Amino acid sequence: MMLFLISCGGGGSSEEKSTTDTTAAKTDTTTATTPAPQPQTSSVSTTPQDVMVVTHKVKDFAKWKMVYDGDDSNRLASGIHSFVIARGFPDSNTVIVTTKIDDQQKAKAFGNSASLKKAMQKGGVVGAPTIRMSTLMYLDLSTISTDLRVRTYITVKDWDKWKKAFDSTRALNDDIGLKLRAYGHDIADNHKVMIVSAVTDTAKARAYFKGDVSKQRRMASGVVGEPQRTMYRVVQIYQ
Repeated sequence: MMLFLISCGGGGSSEEKSTTDTTAAKTDTTTATTPAPQPQTSSVSTTPQDVMVVTHKVKDFAKWKMVYDGDDSNRLASGIHSFVIARGFPDSNTVIVTTKIDDQQKAKAFGNSASLKKAMQKGGVVGAPTIRMSTLMYLDLSTISTDLRVRTYITVKDWDKWKKAFDSTRALNDDIGLKLRAYGHDIADNHKVMIVSAVTDTAKARAYFKGDVSKQRRMASGVVGEPQRTMYRVVQIYQ
């Protein structure tokens, strides 16, 4: 969402500059539907997990994916493990790559390496990528019927206050068309928060994002400024 899934790493990573809320795209008139409920495997982790999230545009997804898969040995050598591949919605030429990382410094070095730049050029990446490194504090990998996700980046005054307020209202997510998949904060700054939710009803989710209840919750939990939201579809989850 990880899905999930996802904001501002330490040295070597770049801030996400786009403030476009893609959940408001007029081209999407669909509502995410959920088939008959299926048994879900409980696989919620609250063990901190460092991840690197790379967002960029590509000319051709199939070509890019082939190059990405062929470069796995270089990532593993830096302690970087493929986790989630996603494509923007409705802009499917936007690719979001989330990887689990063993070592922050090695991951930063890889993010700035000539070999990565060469691989991106070969894969047809357009423009400069956005690289953010975060520590996930909550991760839900249980089976879910929708592949649609929304990633939200916010800035908070105090992580502990925000977390307490957020956790106290999580049970209400089903009523607003969302299901939490992951949340955490930047490795270097716990005021920068990332939330990934599955979208089970696009109409309800958009109404919530634009409504007063969402604003009131943000104010009560100490959120500063406006959220940055990106909607996408999960293409592959690596185990």
